[in-house]
This record gives sequence, structure tokens and C-alpha cells, in this order.
Amino acid sequence: MRKIKFEQGKFYHLYDRGVEKRNIFNNDSDKWRFIQGLFLFNNEDDSFRVLYEIERENKGRINFNLLKEFVDNNQKNRKPLVRIMADCLMPNHYHLLVEEIQENGISRFMHKLGTGYTNFFNKKCNRVGSLFQGPFKAVAIENDIQLQYILAYINVINPGQLIEPELKEKGIVNIDKVMDFAENYSFGTNPDYLGLRDSILIDKGIFKEFFPSPEKYEEFIKDVLSSKKYNIINDFTLE
Repeated sequence: MRKIKFEQGKFYHLYDRGVEKRNIFNNDSDKWRFIQGLFLFNNEDDSFRVLYEIERENKGRINFNLLKEFVDNNQKNRKPLVRIMADCLMPNHYHLLVEEIQENGISRFMHKLGTGYTNFFNKKCNRVGSLFQGPFKAVAIENDIQLQYILAYINVINPGQLIEPELKEKGIVNIDKVMDFAENYSFGTNPDYLGLRDSILIDKGIFKEFFPSPEKYEEFIKDVLSSKKYNIINDFTLE
């Protein structure tokens, strides 16, 4: 039994990694497929049928332009289960920051996401069995400060570890280099908060009040990195 009880209007940090610490994304194409799933499975409707119909109509092709066209044509019928506020995909794990919108929305969304992506990955790689290391992990966000620091971790610190692997344990070496890397990291939401991208996947929600401009957001990130305040982010582990 999960210790956390998901509640509508509350925020949660969700994450999981590959079984035996294996990679869950072998290439960028896998990451894009997962991101497409984040969007399509976040809906009350039968997302598997929607994915099949889009691929069938476009001869197996699916990208965000096709998704956007689908959304524009079907917006009135869309009913999201959660508000996805941030995400980051790493080689063997992922992070999400979400707000539950519909009753039991997180559980339903994550079940569809995990099942859908595992089926895709197993079929592509000719494998069977579990892809993820048990049920997804979840941390309830208790206050606004924790919420903002988790955003900084997901958007910048997590991808920053790809170029500074010991960033979290020993501290950042080059702030500008990490910020530049996160700014150009396509498989996270930092570009959206910097005003460089406007993804159909992300709904910033309350963060629009915390950071009314990209400049305010960037200022906050610099403060977190320069003062090493990310050391307080110890509410989860991927050990």
C-alpha cells in the first residue's frame, strides 16, 4: 500500500527508474515517444485508441505538430487527469511535477503512462517483463518553498548532472555551463520556463504567480545554484 494519499489540488513529485538501473530510453526517439505519452495519456478518454488513430491516419508517424492539430480539433472533448507542471527525462529515470485535477487522476494517469511506454519499449526491443523498478515513487509537496526547489531540481539540477555527475553531492563547479546546458536540454521543461518554448504538454499553474516573467525564474535558479540551496532537496532517492 502507498503511504501517500493523492488529493485533488495538491502537488506531487513523481519519479521512477529502470529495473536493475537499466536505461529506459535508448535514444532521443524513445524520449519523444515517452513525452507523447505524457500528453496523450493525461486524459479521461481511452488514450490508447487515440494514439492508434493518430498513427493510423498518418501512416505510423506521430509528432507534436500532429498532436497539436489533434488537440485543436478535439479540445472540447479533452479532460486532463493531472496538471503536468514540469518533467525531465534522463537515461535511466524520469521526474514529473504534477497537480492532481481529477479524483484518482495521478494513479490512472501513471498506470496508463507506465503500461503504454513499457509495451512500446518491449515491442521495440524484443523484450518481456517489467521495465520500471516497481511502482512509481511519489513525494507530497508540503509548502511553496519545497515546490519551487523541486522545480529547480527537475528543470536544472537533474539535467545538469549529465555534465557534472557529482553536482548534487559535491556542489556545482560551473554555474553558467550548467545553466546553458539545461537551457538547451530538449527533454526537460527548463526552456518553457525561460520563455524559449511553449509546449502543449506543460501547464505552469501556480508557478506563473511565483515567476511572472522568465527573468524572475532565471534569477531564482541562479540564487539556488550559487547559494547551493539545492542541498535541501533530500526528499527522494534513486538508490
